[in-house]
Amino acid sequence: MKFKFILGLFLSFIISCGSNGTDQDPVEPIDDTVSNITYKASSEVISNPERGFMHLWNVSSEGTPLSLVTLQNLKNENVTIINRLYYLDAFKNSSLSTAELDLIKTDFERLRTSGIKCVLRFAYNSNPEDTDAPLNIIETHLDQLKPLFNDNADVIAFVQAGFIGSWGEWYYTTNNLTTLENKKAVVNKLLEVLPKEIKIQLRTPLYKQEVFNYSTPIDASVGYGTSDIARVGFHNDCFLASANDYGTYQNISVEKNYISKEALFVPTGGETCPPTDVPIASCTTAETEMKLLKWTYLNLDYYGPVLQEWRNNNCFTDFQKKLGYRLLLKTSSLKKEVSINGNFMLNVVIDNVGFAPVYNKKKAYLIFRSVSDGEIYKKALDFDVRHVVPDSDFELQESVSLSGIPQGNYQLLLKIEDAYSTLSNNPDFSIQLANSNTWEPTEGFNNLQHTLTIN
Repeated sequence: MKFKFILGLFLSFIISCGSNGTDQDPVEPIDDTVSNITYKASSEVISNPERGFMHLWNVSSEGTPLSLVTLQNLKNENVTIINRLYYLDAFKNSSLSTAELDLIKTDFERLRTSGIKCVLRFAYNSNPEDTDAPLNIIETHLDQLKPLFNDNADVIAFVQAGFIGSWGEWYYTTNNLTTLENKKAVVNKLLEVLPKEIKIQLRTPLYKQEVFNYSTPIDASVGYGTSDIARVGFHNDCFLASANDYGTYQNISVEKNYISKEALFVPTGGETCPPTDVPIASCTTAETEMKLLKWTYLNLDYYGPVLQEWRNNNCFTDFQKKLGYRLLLKTSSLKKEVSINGNFMLNVVIDNVGFAPVYNKKKAYLIFRSVSDGEIYKKALDFDVRHVVPDSDFELQESVSLSGIPQGNYQLLLKIEDAYSTLSNNPDFSIQLANSNTWEPTEGFNNLQHTLTIN
């Protein structure tokens, strides 16, 4: 009896502490009207537009157009982007021929058909001892190319400035084109003839600073706009090849930091070179540099020994995944039931585990798919996918009107499609999120794994 009395006092003390203690966390009531979903990340290499390893394919004046079969086979390599370099060697003192313009037009048509985009460049020679074209010829050629740019902007990912010097790399020139005045003229003409949605890339960070007479990196207030300065990024064609990447940098740490900040808004890409005063870049070095400089694409064809080093050390596949953007769903908190003609709150967390953001505007939609008959209702979102930057959770919270959607049960899906209507219905140009069991390749939908009831 005495034992029971003491035990009773002890239990009363425990209960009293549990109910009156000030450091106890209150128990949150379970909200059974909401589904809280945690998504599983995928470890697969994902082919998404405007990013990743690419092939560089040159063509001489009035040469052979891209092979449609070869382009279509790029899917087997997880390649969605090529660098197309047109050598205008036959037109250094004349207008572009109809045959040359037809060649470029055919290439664009075949790119569109095959689900591939290109990084463009034009040059007049591939030999430092050869001549390039004078400024007036360059400007004439750009005027001729303008209609092609306008008609095919949908399959142009970016444009490397080109035109000046051998390979279009802005160094060797026989027409005095590397003066600041002439560099400005080429940049301004490019920006004039290209649609405002297309970004160009310059060979070094200092070229941009000189052309625009500034040194402070642009921020979001400028970077997401279409002013000239917001349309110019960088390409480095001797990445990881020497301490200063063959003269790409003058003040190395300062200029890399500058690119790192600007590359939240403008693209960086290029190719490697035979290393000179440095060893072949290790996986760790390469990843550190690509992460810092936000690399979005890299030539798959050059320089071979560098790429082979990465294959040998098992990081090549990792770079296939991380070059450019790699977006994934992390979590969502979604209502299970809503009223007809009301509003639905989309509440999703998205991460970017790639090296870079998305640079070209996209259109985003929340898709309602009827469980009973498969009918689809598509609601536009204000969501701008360019804002999902690396290493930072993005909270997509948006109220979506349900007007026009009848009562019933609906699967919810997210579609991020190309901004151009010519490509919007082609799933090859839609963004696949890097999650397991969410991608629907036929439509280009990302399944949010949630069913909503509209009453």
